[in-house]
Amino acid sequence: MKVGIIGATGLVGEKLLELLNERNFPVTELRLFASEKHLGEKYLFRDQEYEIQSLSEDAVKDLELVFCAASNEIAEQWVPILQKTALVIDKSSVFRLKDDVPLVVPEVNLNRALEHKNLIASPNCTTIPVVMVLAPLHQEFTLKRVSVVTLQSVSGAGRDALDQFIYETEVLAYHGEIPKDSASVLSAPIAGNIIPQIGKFRSDGYTEEEQKLILETRKILELDDLPISATCIRVPVRVGHCAVLTAEFASPVEPADVVRVLKNAPGILVLNNNEYPMPIIVEGRNEVFVGRIRKDYSTKAGITCLVATDNLRKGAALNAIQIAEEILSKREQ
Repeated sequence: MKVGIIGATGLVGEKLLELLNERNFPVTELRLFASEKHLGEKYLFRDQEYEIQSLSEDAVKDLELVFCAASNEIAEQWVPILQKTALVIDKSSVFRLKDDVPLVVPEVNLNRALEHKNLIASPNCTTIPVVMVLAPLHQEFTLKRVSVVTLQSVSGAGRDALDQFIYETEVLAYHGEIPKDSASVLSAPIAGNIIPQIGKFRSDGYTEEEQKLILETRKILELDDLPISATCIRVPVRVGHCAVLTAEFASPVEPADVVRVLKNAPGILVLNNNEYPMPIIVEGRNEVFVGRIRKDYSTKAGITCLVATDNLRKGAALNAIQIAEEILSKREQ
């Protein structure tokens, strides 16, 4: 299959390359695209070097599958062109909420992927693990309300943010403080700090990231009126997003029932009571880790748990590749 990756030099783009190789994805021809400053850079894939190209209609001609891991601006410009001839799996937020674009997590709503018009959106890196936990619980117990607090690693903001975090951590370790005028691609220094803002603030006090999590969760679960509250926080961690997830159900649910359901849910690893999900154990893993499952005593029918996943793998690259794998599998049947 002729495959293209847009945004190949970013953290997600590089993870796509790694996972395509790891999962033996059927790539017969590969084309890598990135911004002008990366032109000419070479990446190794299956013992062959591939050079970064610039996007042009000529360069994308006859591609069969394109993973788009670029900015909203690039996606908005190029996805409509690409989907005329290729299947596009897009990681930007541009198309996720459009009615005619499937927003897909294969373990949850694979059937929606089959409705595609050469474009499938992959959800936000926090939405994916949240819906993977909520979907089987809703099917068994019926959701009534959800509250989520996310603790999101710096890699979720891209390579520049990650580089800034590493720099600030070194400065903090050696000098005991970060200069107040230190430039940052984030809204504040992140080393030794947390930032309770991801994306711009909206008029209702929620941020863009929080809105994504709310609206995408409703779309994937097909629960347009589900009450959801979300708070998204950037934390000083390299890789691995966590979420404190509280769900209220139609009737009382015991933690043991939740454990039973989630242990049988695809892609989820439930930890024992004396273990708990942490970024340090989820990095490099494909599963969504769940632990600290307990009653929410603020309501008669609530459960609280801790969720964690590698945001570059299942939160981004892996989810996109799994979508492609499932589409190819259906074509071959």
